[in-house]
Amino acid sequence: MALPGELAVLAMMEKYDVEQIQPAGVDLRVESIELFIEKGILGVRDRYVPRTVPISGDKWFLQPGFYKIVFKDPVYIPETTVGLCFPRSSLLRMGAMVQCAVWDPGYRGKGEALLVVGNPRGILLERGARIAQLVLIRVGYGYSERYKGVYQGERLAE
Repeated sequence: MALPGELAVLAMMEKYDVEQIQPAGVDLRVESIELFIEKGILGVRDRYVPRTVPISGDKWFLQPGFYKIVFKDPVYIPETTVGLCFPRSSLLRMGAMVQCAVWDPGYRGKGEALLVVGNPRGILLERGARIAQLVLIRVGYGYSERYKGVYQGERLAE
């Protein structure tokens, strides 16, 4: 069962704008957009996440390609839910999409995602724009652990 936006917003760790609350989730805003500057490695035992560099400014004109985005909104995924992230329909309608991984129960941090710009004319994004929607789905009975992976607490001041 997906939680309504009024409950999903409880996953936000800091202030949020009331316009971020949606009927079936909460919108996430973009904080920064970064360019990949080297290759990544994902093997059986090895993992190397490639370095990126932020694109400067508060408005970005993006040509077709692949970009890393960092969300402005810190979140905490309650232990009884899993977070799924989808692109906002406005983004899709302009020829771009956001790809996110599953946010496991207990994850906290400022997440990141992949922005894919397919529009051959590019798109213009502004810092703080609502770019994705976080949907919380209640986990069935039998969950036992919360997230303990390497990205726990990313970009949070301790």
